[in-house]
Amino acid sequence: MTTSLDTIHYICDQAGFGPRLTSRKMLGEFALYVDGKVVALVCDDQLFLKPTPEGQRCLGQVVLAPPYPGAKDYFLIAAELDDPEKLHAALEVTARALPEPKSKGKARPARPVRAKKETSNGKLKRKNGAPG
Repeated sequence: MTTSLDTIHYICDQAGFGPRLTSRKMLGEFALYVDGKVVALVCDDQLFLKPTPEGQRCLGQVVLAPPYPGAKDYFLIAAELDDPEKLHAALEVTARALPEPKSKGKARPARPVRAKKETSNGKLKRKNGAPG
């Protein structure tokens, strides 16, 4: 089962972050970003918050569950979806607790395109030396 866009829109509306909260589709499921940091996953129409001590203090009693088979446990957010203030606070403290995303660094310069060599019969020569 995959997550519907309606679920993503509902979560984003409830959280009240405006453009600070974005989503990205990944294999039928979604990652949620606050200020460019991945704070949660939405899988099978359920919200899974990255576990942090700050998030647990904000939420109190938490339910741990993996968002997909083989994944580590996240905080499963259910009742908080209907409490916009608590949902916003949980996402906010989690985003603050997480490290800044690693910069991708400088882009490597593009490699120059090499001209293909022709053999004496006019055919292109392959890299391994065999005629093309």
